[in-house]
Amino acid sequence: MTHPHRRQFLQTTAAASLGLGASAALATDPPSRPRKFGLGLVTYNVAAAWDLDTLLRVSKEAGIAAVEFRTTHKHGVEPSLTKDQRATVKKKCADAGVLIWGCGSVCEFQSPDPDVVKKNVETCKQFVGLVAEIGGKGVKVRPNGIPTGADLDKTLEQIGKALVPCGQSAKDAGLEIWVEVHGKTTAVPANMQKIMKTCDHPSVGVTWNSNPEDVEGGSVAKSFELLKPWLRSCHINDLEKDEKKLYPYRELFRLFREAGYDRYTLCEVGKVYNDPAEGTKFLQGYKKLWEELSKG
Repeated sequence: MTHPHRRQFLQTTAAASLGLGASAALATDPPSRPRKFGLGLVTYNVAAAWDLDTLLRVSKEAGIAAVEFRTTHKHGVEPSLTKDQRATVKKKCADAGVLIWGCGSVCEFQSPDPDVVKKNVETCKQFVGLVAEIGGKGVKVRPNGIPTGADLDKTLEQIGKALVPCGQSAKDAGLEIWVEVHGKTTAVPANMQKIMKTCDHPSVGVTWNSNPEDVEGGSVAKSFELLKPWLRSCHINDLEKDEKKLYPYRELFRLFREAGYDRYTLCEVGKVYNDPAEGTKFLQGYKKLWEELSKG
């Protein structure tokens, strides 16, 4: 890193706010370091058709530890909920033994229209208020590519600056903002790194998204190193891609183990399971494969 204050931040707050071990430990821990992270579920798309009670029942039966509520899905966990409804969501999740990891918004900040960007910032703040009341950890946002004809570097800078007020809102609420590595061009790890360096807010981190753009020469090590200082959450998809040599999940999980990552890798598979029984069976099989690929 080039900025002294960034180096100091990494050295002093990595364990507390990033879920990673101290910087000195990162350089010395052996590859066999045991797994500290758990398996969670993003409701997109496996659980998109399930109401909250069904979602929690299936998660418990399948051994899913945490849930990220993606907006617009049937569970209905949205900023429009009343205070009493939010309390009900919090209680139901606690009773089911399923951790509320956070909410997955579709707030994005690449538009050339300042009013659109401002609206997305305000929507993000609404999600922060929701997550604070239901007892979650953070709010996922995203870039979604570069507008046609827009300057790449200026747009990346714009996104980074727009994340600052989102991060401040999260900090005030004791939460975090997770920027999903998402969108054509913006999913390139080097571009996401530029966004994060521009933002430079301690409450704003990255959701690793297991994209093809991560892979170089069959490895994600280089991309992981670029984004490691900001890793706060992780989305994973079809784990069988590891066996098909399409995405190196075994390597990714090893890198998370070596980094001391102690948060969640959350299943985000594109298929919708309208039948909860089929969804339960899928998630049970998914967890078995996750355990095999992620073991030390």
